[in-house]
Amino acid sequence: MPYVDGFVLPVPKANIEEYKKMASRCADVWREHGALEYRECIAEDVKPGEHTSFPQAVKLEDNETVIFAWIVYESRAKRDEVNEKVMKDPRLAEMMDPKKLPFDGKRMFWGGFDMIIQK
Repeated sequence: MPYVDGFVLPVPKANIEEYKKMASRCADVWREHGALEYRECIAEDVKPGEHTSFPQAVKLEDNETVIFAWIVYESRAKRDEVNEKVMKDPRLAEMMDPKKLPFDGKRMFWGGFDMIIQK
């Protein structure tokens, strides 16, 4: 079964276009290095919950929206191989400085997942 990296982050609404450009560059780089899929989605119907929710998870502020994204790889080993190459790719060097990102990286969360159902 494939392996998936998933992540959720808040992006200021004023930075959406800048974020989309950055995400598009990331998609190209990840795909070129072997990722099978690269998806980024912007919140359309995410409301604060009673106990937890996407907005609460990222401590969403009034001027922000939530991004939900995932990258699919053929395996965990392939993910590790791809990410090692991606981290060395000079096209992403400027993104390694948290002060230059169009979002607050401290409120981003992510993880790796084994796929259990694929239809």
